[in-house]
Amino acid sequence: MVKRPDPKLPKRKKIIIYALTIILSVAYIYFGRQIALQGYPEWEDPAEEPMTVRVTEIVSDSVSNNERVIVFNAEVLNGELEGDTITSDQTIYANYYPQQEPVSVGDKVLVFANTYTEGMDWSMLEYFRSDSILILGIVFAAIILIFGRFKGVNTLISLAFTVLAVFAVFVPSVLSGQNIYLWSIITCIYTIVMTMLLINGADKKSFAAGMGCFLGVAIAGILTVIMDKVLLLTGMLNEDTLYLQMVQTQSPIDLKGIIFAAIIIGAMGAIMDVAMDISSSLNELRTNIPDISSARLIKSGFNIGRDVMGTMANTLVLAYIGSSLSTTLLLVAYNVTFVELMNMELIVVELLQALVGSIGMLMAIPMTSFICAAIYPKRS
Repeated sequence: MVKRPDPKLPKRKKIIIYALTIILSVAYIYFGRQIALQGYPEWEDPAEEPMTVRVTEIVSDSVSNNERVIVFNAEVLNGELEGDTITSDQTIYANYYPQQEPVSVGDKVLVFANTYTEGMDWSMLEYFRSDSILILGIVFAAIILIFGRFKGVNTLISLAFTVLAVFAVFVPSVLSGQNIYLWSIITCIYTIVMTMLLINGADKKSFAAGMGCFLGVAIAGILTVIMDKVLLLTGMLNEDTLYLQMVQTQSPIDLKGIIFAAIIIGAMGAIMDVAMDISSSLNELRTNIPDISSARLIKSGFNIGRDVMGTMANTLVLAYIGSSLSTTLLLVAYNVTFVELMNMELIVVELLQALVGSIGMLMAIPMTSFICAAIYPKRS
């Protein structure tokens, strides 16, 4: 008598792998942060956190010496003075652009203790915008849950772990003066493995997509290192990078390592997307046409990849163009020649990010197709 397999075993296995992925991700975030914080600089004068207030009354609105000063009363919404009423001011300079919108009753703003001018204890810093962004984030999460259901939950969890891996582990490691190349590679490997296991589980489809993504990111990283030597990059792109190098004086931050990390982490999302598209499509083909040959499967992967690569390449290029648009417009406005513009390190790095990321994405298409053909079993 043939013993039939227990149908509960695959489901039980998925649950165990899912739980282990969550546990190991939490452990990575916690212990990775402890390691990343070693050597983290201690700021001598930590910034004082501003207070959130709601404007209740406009006391005065006057203009003098090209300055518009609005004095208002406001209710404190957080901190030790919560519930109290304070008087603050907003100064709008006529020769400063862009100008803040004048405050009105009901606005939520951030104020800070005024130690620079006499006569007013508090001054307005910025409008409080976090609540609006939070509402938009909730709408985003709701849409994911409506369309994705359980996979939507996994998508949000993986997104949360990815954000924590970057901002709670990777960023502190950079500011601590540690090896940026090593930490960026670790961040990419962790993100790829965690995302595949949470969203699709430990199956062949996830393995093929993960390997295709990893190889595409590896190619992007190798090209970045090569082009760094060819282009003679310094990493000194603007004044922000200059200030960044001054953060850690004992072991200055490697600015060229920042470029490397920006390219592979920035390209990883698009490469992962393409690899999963190919892997999932070929898995469906193998499932619905069990006797399809490996050669036909690879050809199908190439055809699918051709349709995907056009839009995804545009996504990468347009994203990097958009991030440097203000700088490009400023340079063009000051009559910088085209030759000079195309050889400035700031512009060259943006082009390098777009091209190297796109090459890594394009190379992920054939590699994922070959991996799928090798590991998806042919069934009669």
